[in-house]
Amino acid sequence: MIWEKLKPPEPDDRMCCCECDINQCRCCCDCEDLDEAFSSWLKEKPPSCGIQCPAFGTMMDNMKISMIPALLLLPLLLKAAALHYLLGIIILTALPGLVLSYYYATHRRKRRTLFFLTLALYSLAYMYYLFITEILPRGDVSPLQTFAVTTGMILTIVSLIHTKRGPGFVTASLHEANHQQMDAENELTNSDGCIQSADSEKTRKHPNSTKWTLCPVCKIMRPPRAGHCRTCGLCVQRLDHHCVWINSCVGQANHRSFLQTLCVFVLTAVYGISLVLRSLCPRQYLMTALFYCPGVYSQPSTALCFTCCWYSSIITVGLIYLLVAQVVNISFNVTGREAQLAVRNKKGQSRLWGLVIDTGEYSRGFYQNWVEFLTMTDSFMSFHSSPTDLV
Repeated sequence: MIWEKLKPPEPDDRMCCCECDINQCRCCCDCEDLDEAFSSWLKEKPPSCGIQCPAFGTMMDNMKISMIPALLLLPLLLKAAALHYLLGIIILTALPGLVLSYYYATHRRKRRTLFFLTLALYSLAYMYYLFITEILPRGDVSPLQTFAVTTGMILTIVSLIHTKRGPGFVTASLHEANHQQMDAENELTNSDGCIQSADSEKTRKHPNSTKWTLCPVCKIMRPPRAGHCRTCGLCVQRLDHHCVWINSCVGQANHRSFLQTLCVFVLTAVYGISLVLRSLCPRQYLMTALFYCPGVYSQPSTALCFTCCWYSSIITVGLIYLLVAQVVNISFNVTGREAQLAVRNKKGQSRLWGLVIDTGEYSRGFYQNWVEFLTMTDSFMSFHSSPTDLV
């Protein structure tokens, strides 16, 4: 029975409905795996795969969410949440759970998706649309403040486009280019003894800086700190992580742009939320207006804007945590991938209440780590790698 499952299908074998992309009922497949899962559930048997039952895992693997209905549903959910504060609590609590469920489904399948990037851009555009149509006519926002918010929106989009240009993929010609550069440096150092001694000291401090390894998947030589992304299917120089919100990896070529995008978005979001709260709750302190704003549900427009402030605050808090984690990792010269490997191999030390895993392998001090991050080159990226698409 197990061999029949693992045997590759013959050309004349019928495809199961869960394997057919055009079948609309493929998430409710009646194949043997799903039958066994539901049978054990009906017999009240405990699941054999941890917390998630096999039926849920199988359905989540086969389910795909269309972006257009999900995007049209977002304004309807926000308007429904604006009807009453209890509805707002329920809907705004359920929204992150739904998004995390879909993230779990896509993360298990190791595939790229435009859902999160489209949701982020659509939310950004919808919040700005409400700011222009609902808050600006109230007369509480000056033209200079409107210009600041608009500039922040434009800079966020420009930084995101620059981040999407590519993380810095490793190619087969990169190893040859590195050999040519090393040969040129050796010829230069042989003609100058002082430079040669300086390079020897540098190699002694960082022996791993010239160690290249073979990727077991791509079968190409990759530089130190490079990693293979199973979602993109390629090796990335100085791989940090694969970000679903930009539908791309964060690597050596776009890590600075990614950090810039986070900074600009967080500053713009915090400033925009403060302007909206000052307009809706002028008699309340800014720190307490988000939790107590009398009379805000008296009008549908003010209730919708107040609900969107909560929606934006939830997103901003998550991005602030990501920004803080990025800043701390850069301060210790540790990437997200290296921190995961250190935890898996039980190496490194946990610092700052578990916010960062200090491996101590590449760290040269706070100042030098930031200098290295801000001045790191793309390692022949402009000559040997093509940028990714903007989506």
